Amino acid sequence: MYNGIGLTTPRGSGTNGYVVRNLSTLRTHNPAQDREDAWSVAPPKHREPDEGILEHERKRKVEVECLKLQLQLEDDEIPEAEIEEKVQELREKLLANLSRMAPTGKLKASDTHGMAAAKKTELDRMARALGTRNTYVEGEAFDREKQEELKLKRQVEREERDRKRDEDRARMTEQKAKWEADKREKDRLRRREEDRIRR
Repeated sequence: MYNGIGLTTPRGSGTNGYVVRNLSTLRTHNPAQDREDAWSVAPPKHREPDEGILEHERKRKVEVECLKLQLQLEDDEIPEAEIEEKVQELREKLLANLSRMAPTGKLKASDTHGMAAAKKTELDRMARALGTRNTYVEGEAFDREKQEELKLKRQVEREERDRKRDEDRARMTEQKAKWEADKREKDRLRRREEDRIRR
């Protein structure tokens, strides 16, 4: 065995233990047409999770927790009325936090809607990390007319922002000038009052 490759010992294998390439295999080459077709395949569609089924799963988990509590209290030999009261309190508390109950741990293969919800969350997180827009359409960057339209839209938005910023700046300058005039007027009145007191 060399570098983790090959047999640990050649004894009983009928070989010398060295790994050699199989020269008898035929390599398959993809023709150019197949390679082009691979690019035209649509991206995989992700099925939206059914909220009704996910809601049902969450409610089922609440009922399982309530049943566990009921069995535990019955083992402790607590009166039936008190058990019902405590179970109802737990049920109300868990149902109030139902929207925050997310599937935890590893999902089962049969829980397709839970897996779809987890995948959607993962894709949203990835999109936020990469900074992609929700309005992104694949191949839009190569549509010249659409790019011109978006460019004009961005230009109008930029002009609107600049105009608003200039208005805000002019308003602030005007306000600052007003404050300075008020301050000068107050200083003048204060000095006049001080001069009158000195005389």
